Amino acid sequence: MKTFNVPTREEVGESNQQIFDNLKSQLGFVPNLYATMAYSDTALGNYLQLQQSKTSLSNKEKEVVNLVVSQGNNCTYCQSAHTAISKMNGFTDDQILELRSGKASFNEKFDTLVKLASEINLNRGQVSESTLENFFNAGYSKGALVDVVVAIADKVVMNYLHNLTQVPVDFPIAQELDTVEA
Repeated sequence: MKTFNVPTREEVGESNQQIFDNLKSQLGFVPNLYATMAYSDTALGNYLQLQQSKTSLSNKEKEVVNLVVSQGNNCTYCQSAHTAISKMNGFTDDQILELRSGKASFNEKFDTLVKLASEINLNRGQVSESTLENFFNAGYSKGALVDVVVAIADKVVMNYLHNLTQVPVDFPIAQELDTVEA
């Protein structure tokens, strides 16, 4: 597959140039996958609005979803980016690998979340009754279920974009796993 070129600030429209400037001031760089979204005049702004929207999920819970979905969709870029972000949110290397493998033996609530998110992602929204029941029994609400689905959709956008474009990963490469449990 031919790799897409990552557009520079000068190669994108004015509104995206402003977003690039904001990202550079906030993060110190413009991640390659964000820059790739700027091929569209509107996608990057729309995506960032979705990504930064309010949710009932904590930052750690969002990373649980991001890790398991990115693993399930075989997206090296997002596995790598969210490994780095998960470390910033307090997960250890071993916990991150375990989450990506489809479980969280270190936290019962995260374990139900990782199993639900993985099952939703790998089975296109279809989950077993027991997985859903376990999610609610862990203390999650119907609103949290909706927020999980939105978080999965957010990650699927980026997973698919990277899988299609294969832009270079500009984060430390995440360790590979052999299998993912559904």
